[in-house]
Amino acid sequence: MSRLTIPVSEKDHVQGAKDAPVTLVEYGDYECPYCGQAYPIVKKLQKNLGNKLRFIFRNFPLQEAHPHALLAACAAEAAALQGKFWEMHDLLYENQDALEPEDLLSYARDLKLNLTQFENDISEETVTQRVKADFKSGLHSGVNGTPCFFINGVRHDAPWDYDSLSAALLETIQTLA
Repeated sequence: MSRLTIPVSEKDHVQGAKDAPVTLVEYGDYECPYCGQAYPIVKKLQKNLGNKLRFIFRNFPLQEAHPHALLAACAAEAAALQGKFWEMHDLLYENQDALEPEDLLSYARDLKLNLTQFENDISEETVTQRVKADFKSGLHSGVNGTPCFFINGVRHDAPWDYDSLSAALLETIQTLA
């Protein structure tokens, strides 16, 4: 059973209450079609579980298979520096077929980011290092593909369709009750 080796911290991108009974961590790639399929599933889980679920996203760009994945992850991290990580995250998944540099700049414009800062930050070493740190933490936790989910620190190796993931999350919540 694989476990999350780097615990969730204030460095992570988090949605949901800190005291939620269940934490779902996703290692994802913005260009991965399977991650694209998982995106609405996670959104539905968040809606249906409400304050019982805390969601964390970590970058795991598979550059050899997805040539735009690293730059897309850097775009999300550059947006994070202006307080818009989740907005960029959503745009990237909702527009997976448009991840060219000009597309990323267009999303930054749509989010009303400071474009000069965004263009500077997207290629900054600190942004790239953030993505690489996520990737490295995934490798140490046994991530070998995307999407890869961890529920309360334990890798979810079962299917990740809505029903399967929802059942696993609810089972975890019930176990803690």
